[in-house]
Amino acid sequence: MNIIKSNFLYILFLMLIGCSSVPKNTSDSCSIFNERYLWYKHAKTSEQKWGTPIHLQLAIIKMESGFDWLAKPPRQKLFKVVPYKRPSSSFGYSQAVKGTWKQYKTETGNKFATRTRFRDSVDFIGWYTTKTEKILKISKNDIFKQYVAYHEGWGNYKNYKNNQKVINLAKKVEKQANTYKKQLSDCKNSLSTNKYILF
Repeated sequence: MNIIKSNFLYILFLMLIGCSSVPKNTSDSCSIFNERYLWYKHAKTSEQKWGTPIHLQLAIIKMESGFDWLAKPPRQKLFKVVPYKRPSSSFGYSQAVKGTWKQYKTETGNKFATRTRFRDSVDFIGWYTTKTEKILKISKNDIFKQYVAYHEGWGNYKNYKNNQKVINLAKKVEKQANTYKKQLSDCKNSLSTNKYILF
């Protein structure tokens, strides 16, 4: 009986590791969703709820965390050697900071949301880009400016033109989003007709 229990726990552990690992090809949206079919369901739900395109959701996640559910900013170093504190509380797929995540949970009523869950992360991105659209009047089709607002925050958005690093990051996100969009146009029909669920 103990052997069966041990085997079950081992299999469950492997399944959890597999579900939380980074997809093999994060530059290809079709490959991502073929490997993580439930992710497509969650991204599609977010798109339908908030109007935030799937390719924008994916491009933000790729830039922010590289699809690593446990991603955190690297620690700062004292004297270039001694590990020190992290520069922010960013965490998870979306790299949302604690304060903004708390605001998201309060405003949406999604009180059990966690930054390490893909479903909650894409819903957060939908919520955030919707608020960006309302606060800063930036269309969700404007990938460049949406990402700048995501990275800098609504209050600091107006200063981005003096920050070449942010401009370069936003250009990369825009390019990746356009690539994802093109890829999805080729596989969206097959993804939408798939009824199976992979665990």
